[in-house]
Amino acid sequence: MPQHANVSQHTCYTHLDSPVGRLLLTADDSGALTSLSVPGQKGGRVEQPEWRHEPRLFAEAAEQLAAYFAGELKEFGLRLSSSGTAFRERVWAALADVPYGATATYGEIAARIGAPRAAVRAVGGAIGANPLLIVRPCHRVIGANGTLTGYAGGLDRKLRLLTLEGALPSAV
Repeated sequence: MPQHANVSQHTCYTHLDSPVGRLLLTADDSGALTSLSVPGQKGGRVEQPEWRHEPRLFAEAAEQLAAYFAGELKEFGLRLSSSGTAFRERVWAALADVPYGATATYGEIAARIGAPRAAVRAVGGAIGANPLLIVRPCHRVIGANGTLTGYAGGLDRKLRLLTLEGALPSAV
């Protein structure tokens, strides 16, 4: 009979103030960021009583987020740990390839992962389920006609993030 180690995985968290509201960051015991949520986020995480408040674990994330909001950081270098279906993981990896100051359409993301055009709605669902707002830049995905569509953190925040990055398409 195989023996299994009794591994206890805790969720650690902290809050950070930002220009787009008070951020809730969670991480696993190793310090890998597992989520970044904004107030009122559709499907966002909510602080739980069993979580451990460990602000020191988020020092690097706090530093990088401050630099990002100051316009000094264009690419995050944080350890991330989130789990999703294989399809979602492919979509989320494609998000990371959309550079600062640029946007991509849902159709372009579908093409990047080799999904058929008919999968655009599924791609949108995967983008909407992204647990790591801002650091995994789902805000850089726009509608095919250049409009700001869907963002779990709210379109006002999407507009602010794209404005910060200088990425607004001319149609907006």
